[in-house]
Amino acid sequence: MANMSLVKLPMPSQEPDVRNKNFKEVALGYTAEMAVEEAQRCLGCKAMPCVGGCPVKIDIPGFIKHIAEGDFEGAYQVIAKSSSLPAVCGRVCPQETQCEGVCVRGKKGEPVAIGRLERFAADWHNANSTEKPARPEPNGHKVAVIGAGPAGLTCAGDLAKAGYEVTVYEALHMAGGVLVYGIPEFRLPKSIVEHEINGLRDLGVKIETNVIIGRTITIDELFEDGFEAVFIGSGAGLPNFMKIPGENLKGVYSANEFLTRVNLMKAYKQGSATPIKKSDRVAVVGGGNVAMDAARSALRLGAKEVYIVYRRSENELPARAEEIEHAKEEGIIFKTLTNPIKILGDENSVVCGMECISMELGEPDDSGRRRPIKVEGSEHVIDVDCVIMAIGTSPNPLIKNTTEGLDTNKWGCIVADETTGRTSRDGVYAGGDAVTGAATVILAMGAGKTAAASIDEFIKQK
Repeated sequence: MANMSLVKLPMPSQEPDVRNKNFKEVALGYTAEMAVEEAQRCLGCKAMPCVGGCPVKIDIPGFIKHIAEGDFEGAYQVIAKSSSLPAVCGRVCPQETQCEGVCVRGKKGEPVAIGRLERFAADWHNANSTEKPARPEPNGHKVAVIGAGPAGLTCAGDLAKAGYEVTVYEALHMAGGVLVYGIPEFRLPKSIVEHEINGLRDLGVKIETNVIIGRTITIDELFEDGFEAVFIGSGAGLPNFMKIPGENLKGVYSANEFLTRVNLMKAYKQGSATPIKKSDRVAVVGGGNVAMDAARSALRLGAKEVYIVYRRSENELPARAEEIEHAKEEGIIFKTLTNPIKILGDENSVVCGMECISMELGEPDDSGRRRPIKVEGSEHVIDVDCVIMAIGTSPNPLIKNTTEGLDTNKWGCIVADETTGRTSRDGVYAGGDAVTGAATVILAMGAGKTAAASIDEFIKQK
């Protein structure tokens, strides 16, 4: 029976005053009864606009129909045909601007909670299924994948399903890329990531960690070792700074360093080998999801006050609405229309404040957002002892500097055809943040999926 409620079933979660003091997952997930109830809101549209809004083209009405009928394993199997990381996507994808953004139910109410249902199906499978995926028959061809993040893992998974011998090379000591070093435990438990990656290993994907392409081995040497194609999904891990005075003071972090210490190295745990400075007042510069992650992590590390400092208004914040809402509920203070101009230090070169200037919005710039303009004479100081820069990242130049014939653009991103992933070098494909700059997990996965299909076609035509 159809459920014609105009609103989504709310997601159970930890109370704000409890969760802002721990790193356990905030959202608790639907129960089976809740999932069935929400799934019955889906109209099963023939046009399926939600599928068009999904970068990996999951059969969304198909899997939701299975949930509505109580067939949770069937729902997972539908998702798994298109996605290698369903439990991850159900948690961190910006569904509100993709599948849910075009859901027909959203025209006269709230869209179906597609992301929450995807998470439910994946979690149910992970908790109840012990059967490992069958390994496909080997086709005798080898492909190398650089980077064990969302793009690389998706590309590897799709190629493995097609019978390729796939080896993934990861620079860090743990596979997962931004899923393990960038996204906090309270948004994406690392056990979930590990489970998804182990599923790829069961398919036959080999993952070699602590391998830096361009240092440990080059792309040329990969071809010499018998790989017939290479996919570059190395991400964008080089942090950007504002280039203002004081950025070299003690207590200034890039969001990359801060979150890597917290997430990958578990700096929040007692006796951590890589402890992080405990701060009382923290300013996080930026307004994206990374800024929200850094601010909420700083609060959980014991900061008394945490500020989001952003040069545009709240309406222009690029972070997901849910992350902004969660941050506010937890006590993060938003200082919008504010731009840092100098970080202040004491006699020991330790951060003791941040000088800012107020902004107002002018005409739209090239991005379509209204351009922030300084308000003369509005300089003021925010009393902080830690500053975290979360203003974006760029690709590391190591691969392009050690690979002949690989074109990059003025931002250092690899130039690749968006419909195939092909680069300027024959047999080399690329996708994800290494091509687009910092973007979303699901867009990186979509690029990995596109490249896998293109690599398959390339090798079959050789």
